[in-house]
Amino acid sequence: MIYDLQKASVGKRLSAFLLDFIFFLILVVGIAFVCSAIFGYDAKIEELEGYYKEYEAEYEIVIDISAEDYEKLSDAEKAKYDAAQAAFEKDERVITVTNLLMNLTLVITSISLLVSYLALEFIVPLCLGNGQTVGKKVFGIALMRDDGVKATPIMLFVRAVLGKCTIETMVPLFIFMLIFMGGAGILGWLALLLLLAFQIGLVVKTHTNSC
Repeated sequence: MIYDLQKASVGKRLSAFLLDFIFFLILVVGIAFVCSAIFGYDAKIEELEGYYKEYEAEYEIVIDISAEDYEKLSDAEKAKYDAAQAAFEKDERVITVTNLLMNLTLVITSISLLVSYLALEFIVPLCLGNGQTVGKKVFGIALMRDDGVKATPIMLFVRAVLGKCTIETMVPLFIFMLIFMGGAGILGWLALLLLLAFQIGLVVKTHTNSC
């Protein structure tokens, strides 16, 4: 049997992607909200804010100010601010809750992304068939192999977890977090540029123009 497969137009593929992306964001935010409640994230934020207020009351300053506001302070005020900031950063309570918040942020983000990708890129396509997400279903396109064979559950799972979640999302996000925290520097930006160039290269060079 000979299959006459037609590649979906760029407009349809982009429209399906945007619709799926909207559902994806809604689901990620919803799951993150639930996880935050389960892990007590807001309570830890309030605890950290309490430490801020404690030091601000003790030293009669505002800790969370911009560099411009800091430069406007007098020498005496700067000395008081520096002393408060140094004591605040050395407080074991502050260090503990800050590290916990960073870990919770990473955990909640990872869970939200993984569950969302599994739901929208694995479970939904299994239920709808033909590897169709909600967006693909709406715009009448489907995901399949080059030879016309329907994508298997294993293919969909690997695509969702390894491709979409890990390589396309978590790896760049982790690199960006390292850059933000000062742990990657120029190497982090270089890694992100290489990933972007690799994706663009796949789109340009593959005959299906796919990531």
